[in-house]
Formats: sequence, C-alpha cells, structure tokens
Amino acid sequence: MVKVCILTSVHPSFDIRIFHKEAISLAKDGYSVSLVAQHDKDEIVEGIKIINLRTPRNRIERMTKTVWSAFWKALKTDAEVYHLHDPELIPIGLLLKAMGKKIVYDMHENLPKQIKSKHWVKPKLRQILSMAVYGAERLFLKDIHVIFAEYSYQKDYPWVNNFEIVLNMPLVSQILDIDCNPSEKHDLGIGYLGRVSSERGSVTIIEALKILKDKDITPRYECVGPIIGSHKRELLKICEQYHLNNVRFYGYLPAHMGWQVMKQCNIGLALLHPTPNYVESYPTKIFEYMAMGIPVIASNFPLYREVVEGNGCGLCIDPLQPETVAGAIDHLIKNPELARRMGENGRQAAINKYNWSVEEKKLFAFYKELTQVPLENRFAI
Repeated sequence: MVKVCILTSVHPSFDIRIFHKEAISLAKDGYSVSLVAQHDKDEIVEGIKIINLRTPRNRIERMTKTVWSAFWKALKTDAEVYHLHDPELIPIGLLLKAMGKKIVYDMHENLPKQIKSKHWVKPKLRQILSMAVYGAERLFLKDIHVIFAEYSYQKDYPWVNNFEIVLNMPLVSQILDIDCNPSEKHDLGIGYLGRVSSERGSVTIIEALKILKDKDITPRYECVGPIIGSHKRELLKICEQYHLNNVRFYGYLPAHMGWQVMKQCNIGLALLHPTPNYVESYPTKIFEYMAMGIPVIASNFPLYREVVEGNGCGLCIDPLQPETVAGAIDHLIKNPELARRMGENGRQAAINKYNWSVEEKKLFAFYKELTQVPLENRFAI
C-alpha cells in the first residue's frame, strides 16, 4: 500500500477539497493517507490519519514555526508521496524531493494574480511581490508534479510540464442526500456560501438588501462562511444602520451544516468582484447551489456565464451595482416558476457534469502514473 502524506499549514483539517474530496478519494482508491493539518489532536477519521498542528497565533508564526513543524511531522510518516496544498510549503517540498520523495503541489489559487488584490500587502508593493512570487514558483515548481484547480492556470504556467487539472467540483451525492423541509422555504431566503469579504460581494449584498427593504421586500439573508472579526463588525454596523434584522452571519460551518442552511434558501449568490484571480476561477459555490436545486445569481464574467446561462440555471449581472443585484433578486422572487425551472436545470447539470465523481477519476489517473513511474525516470516522459 503506497503511503501518501497530505500537508496544509493554512486550511482546516476538514477542508472540503483537501479532506472530504482528495484524501477520502485516495483512501478509497487504496492509498494509505495521512493528513498533517491544524487540528486539536491526532486521530483517525474515515480512514485518514490526522496528525495535528497547533494553531498559529499569526501569519508570521504560521509561515515559519508551523511550516517546519509540518515538515518534521510529515517526515515521520515515511510516505512515498507528499501532497502540498499551500505556497509556503514549497521550500520543505524541495527538501523532501532532495530526500528522494515524490512531491505534488496542489495549486488552489493563482497566487501572483491574487497578491495584486491582497489587502494585507501595501498597494505599491503588490506588483513587485507578484512578480517575485511568480519567479520563485518558476524556479521551485520546475520539476514538481502540479495539480491545477482551474483550467485558467495552465496558460499562466506554460512551463509546468507535469500536471493535471482537477476542478473543485461539489460532492453532489452528499448534497442531494441532505433533507430539506419545504415549509421552511415559505419564509423567503437568499443565501451565500463561502469565505466572506468585500471582494466577494459582502457589502454589495447588504446594500442590495437595503434597496429591497425600501420596496417592502424583506427576504432573510443566510451568510455561511469564514469571516474575520473586523469585517463582521463592519457588516453588522451597516445592517444596524439600515435596520436590517433578517441577516445572519454563521461563520465557518462544517460542510453538511452549511449545505443544510443553504438548502432552506430560494436563491444562491456568487457575486465576486472582477479581481484577476476571480474572473478566471470557478467559485465552487455556484456548482453547490446548482446541486441544491436553487437558482444562482452570479457575476457576469464570461467563465460564469458559460455555466450559469449556458445551463439556464440563473442570472449573471454586474456584481458591483447593488441596484442590479436587488433587481435580479426581485425578478426571481416575482417569477417563482422561472426560479423553480432554473433550480431544476442546475440540479440536472450538477448531476450529469459538474461533480466530484468526474474529477476524482482524473486524480486517480494522476496518482497511478506518479506512483508507478520510477522517480529517476519520471521527468524523461
């Protein structure tokens, strides 16, 4: 049995892509899987051996002490393959490679593009840092197997020769299994699932709710996902100012609990702003809403239009205009048969095309080639 050690210093231990999709799929395919991640204890869950990392106090500690702790704990697993999920783990990946281990780097985001909109990087430094990171990636990832989470990454990394594209599609079968009480949907609700930030439409959505309230339209708003404390306080202050009493911020919830909340909603929102990384990346939430059978209101990027309008499962609009957002919500509220039809179109598309069962087959093929080809010959293929 081939040993695989998955490492993340950033993501929670039960991250959907890392744990519920990749780790469990690999274990199902016969690999012995360990996961080094932030957790409160060592334990075995669904066949995955979780090796705990202490939660760091800040970003600097995470990128130094936590990374090296991950290295030493991972080394003890004596795995054949080390599967890394964060850019800050690349240096220890190179050390493991020098020790004769096989390395996989799982690229969740196009980091050089993402840096250009990072709030914690000073605007004057963003372009310089972006170029520096891209140069370092070109050096470090030259001979490492890479998994791209988006099709768009391939054109930005033409020098990566050993790769597979494994999209972050939803666990459709699990979403379909979640029961929904139809009576709860009589209380009209709109929902958002995912990390909460202004770049992902959080303020725009609240502004749209104010516009709807002025028209005596008051749907409840269920917002599920991680949110930093200062931003949550900002949003709550705006809600108080606008006298919006039907807004709830859940923070992070385990996947099944977040899906349960969203299944009680009538509309799902994915109003990401046109930053370089978002325009060319699929938001998994769109496909999750589709699997739930609820219509989608999404940003009007060509990539999103192809899915949402191409499958007749929602509306694509300007994500920067609260009036437009409010108008789209109002339109679906006033046309329930259209909304129902869009929801059903999305459900069928998710069942047939946009789901993890399709993507895991690519992961299996990628690992089969990786583990069967001798290390000294792999890069000559």
